[in-house]
Amino acid sequence: MSIEFIGIAATQKHTETEIEAVPDGPVVDAAYLRALARAHEDAGFDRVLVAHSSASPDGFVIADQVLTGTDRLGVLLAHRPGFVAPTLAARKFATLDAFHPGRVALHVITGGDDADQARDGDITDKPARYRRTDEFLDVLRLEWESTRPFDYEGEFYRVRGGFTPVRPDGRVPVYFGGASADAVRVGGRHADVYAFWGEPLAGIAERIADVRAAAAPHGRDPRFSVSLRPIPAATETEAWRRAREILRLTRERAGELKKVFTVDGSAQQGSRRLLDFADQAEVHDERLWTAIAKETGAAGNSTALVGSYEQVAESLLNYVSLGVSTLLIRGFTPLADATDYGNLIRLVRDRTGDHALAGAHS
Repeated sequence: MSIEFIGIAATQKHTETEIEAVPDGPVVDAAYLRALARAHEDAGFDRVLVAHSSASPDGFVIADQVLTGTDRLGVLLAHRPGFVAPTLAARKFATLDAFHPGRVALHVITGGDDADQARDGDITDKPARYRRTDEFLDVLRLEWESTRPFDYEGEFYRVRGGFTPVRPDGRVPVYFGGASADAVRVGGRHADVYAFWGEPLAGIAERIADVRAAAAPHGRDPRFSVSLRPIPAATETEAWRRAREILRLTRERAGELKKVFTVDGSAQQGSRRLLDFADQAEVHDERLWTAIAKETGAAGNSTALVGSYEQVAESLLNYVSLGVSTLLIRGFTPLADATDYGNLIRLVRDRTGDHALAGAHS
């Protein structure tokens, strides 16, 4: 199995332990973004995630900057349906792909937080958003793949004579996230890769089975991704020392974090699952550490793997053994960690015999 590694693209330091937010620092620090992208490419990552919220800079511009500033690194560009017409979104992705062939992927995020949606003027409820996402992806595929004009009649989108010659030369993979029943239903129909937060192994096995069952009637066989926050070190003792320091800084900066992170994890099923696991135990499967998720309300990728480089690599491989082929890993000091994670990437690829060049995207 070929393992895909995805990191993070960011335009400023704003993790749980590094906060340079307005008015203390620029929202878009071009030099930081360029350095972060190059560090990921040098470490052997395949892609970086360009995340999205109602407070984020424009993702298409960020993605283009990452792709232009690197030679082979790809992007996983997050996009929320509902704000850009699907025909236009399809052309935007296809145009980006034309300048950077094979290096662009779409991450569909329907939006689990009503308040964050409302900040951009969307007051639809969550079930409606998933119905809209379903139609959005229908139209997106038609715009990418139709060789003659098409019509579409839906609850949210109506297209008459849709057609464009601006199409991806190959396939732009569609990644999809969400833990609700609606998410699994829609993602099972459309996803090339279905993404999960970093749950215990048993939880991931359960979720893979659910998505496969939803995908089967549509003749689909998606790949799977798990998002984790590795905290490796030369020894296990040193790694846990680092973890405790990260927890201390997170607690110390709790007030600042609320100003920077705008998404409410309590509204999202995936976040609630992480919090349930955190209530059950601080550590699952020997190294999956839930303390940061519990401290921050699990508003995003917030569970960590703690141990020596070899131990963390082995834990990552445990997810691979369940059928996971994409590992989205980001640290608490992203620039330094991107470089350091090169050690984990090499260990995982050595142990799986996956010596294909990073950046050969599917």
